[in-house]
Amino acid sequence: MSSVAETKAEATKRMDKSLEALKKDFQHVRTGRATPSLFDNIRVDYYGSQMPINQVATVSIPEARMVLIQPWEKTMLPVIEKAIKASDLGLNPQSDGNILRVPIPALSEERRQTLAKSCKKTAEEGKVAIRNIRRDSNEALKKLEKDRKITEDESKKALEEIQKLTDKYIATVDTMLAAKEKEVME
Repeated sequence: MSSVAETKAEATKRMDKSLEALKKDFQHVRTGRATPSLFDNIRVDYYGSQMPINQVATVSIPEARMVLIQPWEKTMLPVIEKAIKASDLGLNPQSDGNILRVPIPALSEERRQTLAKSCKKTAEEGKVAIRNIRRDSNEALKKLEKDRKITEDESKKALEEIQKLTDKYIATVDTMLAAKEKEVME
């Protein structure tokens, strides 16, 4: 990094990516509500290659606790059904020969707590990633100071700004976690 501004911009960019990754991870956590993103990680064999379900079928949500999956080819119906049953989502799809209906059962209290714990772990991983970015930025700033490209005062000020940035992103992670926990527990 050649300047304080570049170091901060890089840190911000990387922290934004960490938040995006966390948001994606949270989308895959099953709540009591039906969402198409539940099936994003389930892959099916489509003519020899592994494809996500949403690339071989239409996934729709007709009501809060029901997902409809309509394969574009009828031959994919049993393959998709098998993949959903084999996934760790604990769902039981029902086929009528044309469409898969996937009822989303209400979560048991025990399962909710397990999911909440899993969310906490995911959020903690996000925080660790953000702290690692802070560490990298701080090292870059200290190197700039050592190479006499910035003064000690500039370095101190920049380190404080990186810390403020880190605090802001960690607070955002906490907010996202609280919202997801609330969603899981309701």
